[in-house]
Parts: sequence; C-alpha cells; structure tokens
Amino acid sequence: MADTEKNLAGIRRDYCLASLDEHAVGNDPFAFFRKWLSEVEHAQLDELNAMTLATVDSDSQPHARTVLLKGLDDRGFMFFSNYESAKGHDMEHHPRVALLFFWKELERQVRVEGMVEMLHDDENDAYYQSRPRGSRIGAWASPQSSVIADRSILDERAAHFDAQYPGEQVPRPAFWGGYRVLPLSFEFWQGRSSRLHDRIRFRRAGLNEAWERERLAP
Repeated sequence: MADTEKNLAGIRRDYCLASLDEHAVGNDPFAFFRKWLSEVEHAQLDELNAMTLATVDSDSQPHARTVLLKGLDDRGFMFFSNYESAKGHDMEHHPRVALLFFWKELERQVRVEGMVEMLHDDENDAYYQSRPRGSRIGAWASPQSSVIADRSILDERAAHFDAQYPGEQVPRPAFWGGYRVLPLSFEFWQGRSSRLHDRIRFRRAGLNEAWERERLAP
C-alpha cells in the first residue's frame, strides 16, 4: 500500500478563515450567492465558476461531473452541453439535479438542489456565438459521451467541420444548448475550527414559494 493511502485517515486541516451567521446571510439566497461569488472573484481564484453537476439516470444511478457556470439570473444557474450526452439523457429522464461549488481557498462551499429546464434558442445562440471558433467546431465534432475507437476520430471530425464551416459563422448544432437549474434549496457552508462548521440552508416548497432559512448542525 502506498504511503499516501496509509496516511489518508490522518490528512486534516483546521478551518479558521471566517464564520457565517444568519444576519450576514440575510433572507435572499440568490443575493448572498452573488456576494460570495464576487468575493471569490476578488480573491482571483482559478475556475471560480466550476461546479459539480449531479444527475440520476433512468436506472436511478447517480452521476457527477464538473461543468462551468455560464450565467446567473434571478431564476437560476445556467450551463451548456450536448443534449445527447449522458447528462443530457439523465436530465431528460429526471429533471432534478444538484450543484456543488467548492472554493477551498476561502473554506467555503455552496450546495444547490432543484429542477432543470432547457434554455430558449435565443439564449443558446447568444452564448454559442460568444465562444471561440475552435469551441464551436468542437461542439460539432464531439459525439459527447459516445464510445469512440481512438483520438483520431475526434481529429478527423474536427477537420471535417472546420472545412465545412471555414469562416467565423459557425452555426449552432441543434443538439447543443443550455440548461437552467431552478433552485429549491441552497446550502451555504463555511469551514470552522474543530469541524464545527457553519451551515445555513434555504428551502422552499415550490418555485413560487417563499424561502425558509434554517441552521444545520455540521
């Protein structure tokens, strides 16, 4: 057994940067999330918009992967993908998902749970056309989540679509677009000493219902 495996149980860090109370969090979880996101940006953390997306497939098997937050409005969190990918099929069968943001340098994490909806074509087109040309070609080239024989398949498909769309006007594939996660729950977690972390959760029974705030034991 490697030394790292032997020492896993002994790896620990005491969190002591900040605390979190109900007054600081307020009554609007979207507003407080934006405050934390602004502080993460000010701290100049890499990939500050990286978030874990958890879905469930048609066999009730959960899956998690990292995606990038690409938009935030008063309704929810937006990201983009191939609709025919594994996560696309998961969300088609089970439109309930979870998100996790973890900003270790600030000893913070945010959990979000809720419903997912597909974005409108105008939102999809606007974001797609803002992407670098290589990324737009890549959306055409990758049969996301499909088994492929080797890397050359991607290179060949990318070359094919690069030739098919030689200029800057690369159309958005019909199978590619965005999703919005509509939260029913937020949990804000601030690391504290001796594992006595601060956890404050907001919940609502429906998308048009009022938020209920509560403190959770760590």
